[in-house]
Amino acid sequence: MCGIVGYIGKEGAVGVLLDGLARLEYRGYDSAGMALQNGAGIHVIKRAGRIKELSDALLQLSGAQIGATVAGSAGIAHTRWATHGGPTDANAHPHLDCRGRISVVHNGIIENFQELRSELTSAGHVFRSETDSEVIAHLLEEAYREHRHPARALRSALSRLKGSYAVAAIFADAPETLVAARKESPLVIGLGEGENFIASDVPAIVSRTRNVLILDDGEMAIVRREGIRVETFDGTPVEKGVVRIDWDPGQAEKGGYAHFMIKEIHEQPEAVSRALAGRFDQSGRFVDLSRIGWSPDAIQTYRRVHIVACGTAYHAGLVGKRLIERMTRLPVTAEIASEYRYADPFVDERTLVIAVSQSGETADTLAALREAKLRGAHVLAVTNVVGSSVAREADCVLYTQAGPEIAVASTKAYLTQLVCLAMCALYMGHVRGTVDDETAREFVEALKALPKKVERAIRELEPKAKSLAASWRTARDVFYIGRAIDYAAAMEGQLKLKEIAYVHAEALAAGELKHGTLALIEPGTPVIALVTQSHLFDKSVSNLKEVAARGGTIVALATENCPNSAALEDAADEVWYLPETVDELAGVVAAVPLQLLAYYSAVERGCDVDKPRNLAKSVTVE
Repeated sequence: MCGIVGYIGKEGAVGVLLDGLARLEYRGYDSAGMALQNGAGIHVIKRAGRIKELSDALLQLSGAQIGATVAGSAGIAHTRWATHGGPTDANAHPHLDCRGRISVVHNGIIENFQELRSELTSAGHVFRSETDSEVIAHLLEEAYREHRHPARALRSALSRLKGSYAVAAIFADAPETLVAARKESPLVIGLGEGENFIASDVPAIVSRTRNVLILDDGEMAIVRREGIRVETFDGTPVEKGVVRIDWDPGQAEKGGYAHFMIKEIHEQPEAVSRALAGRFDQSGRFVDLSRIGWSPDAIQTYRRVHIVACGTAYHAGLVGKRLIERMTRLPVTAEIASEYRYADPFVDERTLVIAVSQSGETADTLAALREAKLRGAHVLAVTNVVGSSVAREADCVLYTQAGPEIAVASTKAYLTQLVCLAMCALYMGHVRGTVDDETAREFVEALKALPKKVERAIRELEPKAKSLAASWRTARDVFYIGRAIDYAAAMEGQLKLKEIAYVHAEALAAGELKHGTLALIEPGTPVIALVTQSHLFDKSVSNLKEVAARGGTIVALATENCPNSAALEDAADEVWYLPETVDELAGVVAAVPLQLLAYYSAVERGCDVDKPRNLAKSVTVE
């Protein structure tokens, strides 16, 4: 959701903060602002709309204001996604106390803000916004009046809050200090030379520093030019290990592509290669995940597996369910995390829970993980972000190693999740003896071949996707059909089209068409049919004929050397052939043209591809 950037150092803060906010645009936002501190007070500039609106407002400042602003060498900035109150200048962050001497930015939800607002209003405080976040500024004002110390004031204010938050604040009376705190919302501290940073996500500061401290829940930081102090909320000092970020800052730039999404689609062969790196034994013939702390002994104890995730990660989980069941013969459920946490799931110490989250901060997935751990489950995290909440709270972590993903619509994170879940399935099956050595070796070879197959799929199918997007430009409805793994792939394909091209799309289980959904098909209805599972090929072609008989326009996706290409071409209007792989991994390759179709459909319709309306990259509140 929202983004936070903070800076204290020797140079002007404006440029640093604007750059950091721009690098957090992928999180989604509808307003932006900053508060600057130079020892002569706090100057706040904030605007509804894009960061450009904020930048333009800075350019329009008067001479005296410009002097005060540019001279500011400390500040905090924010991109807001509206929750309490609409996207207006007044509701944008940062917020000020009554005297304009304290400024605060906040990510998260303050659950008791109405109660606090009523109390503070009765005490004489004047509120300028509709937000829940503004209560923090007024609580800080009350606390600072008593304690006259930024850290103690923040500690006191936090004790009154219920909910989730990442908070950063500056005080006019303490120009040499930024303070920040975290509870259930991500926050990192960047370490520089003569300068230090605060950010809600690493991309905001990776161009300035590679060394970060990751705050845990219940921790706060006092940030000065010359150093950092981390404490618990009760004031106990905390020794934090420095995390080295190995992302190239250039990975968070478009690199000549029109959008981050198409850049990230083209990065997928490399991302898949990274996901596989270091995951095999010394012979290179078998998957070995013992190095992440996942012991064979633990695997032998499992009697059931639950996969919990949201959105795209959930679709990866549906594929993972099929693969783990097939390779381990254990019962597996894939659950939407927001449903799982309230469903009173049957979990015990013989349950493996796999939590899948690109950011590692997805609120519902994190809550489901915690619920599972309370019930005794062993938790494996599959995530992209080192040091994220999901990674820290799981028993072991399989990092997808996708690198930074900036576009809201997930592409390379999804493919690497599929690959990691496939490795989990193979590792578990081999350990449990339900996958023999020969099968394991063959599957490993198929995994190793994936990067080149993904690369070839991009090269060969991008022109087809671009052309189809143009011909379907005015389509109001698009249906995706498939069976088994193909149905899971269809669900991801339709989500991509909905979220970035704003086209009504729906995934239909091909075997269920006669049970009602075939009524949706009429002459000219666009249909994407996935037919990659060889053991279901004849059944799938039969379903296509049902659609064709009702006049649907069918584009089918099948692997090369499919069982009967002539029958498929007779049933479909057009067939796109994918590089051949084993059935279990066909969803990895099939995802590529579905991503490309969604991307070019969004471009054709003039949509904001990287920042679709109403959506954010990381959903860190319920």
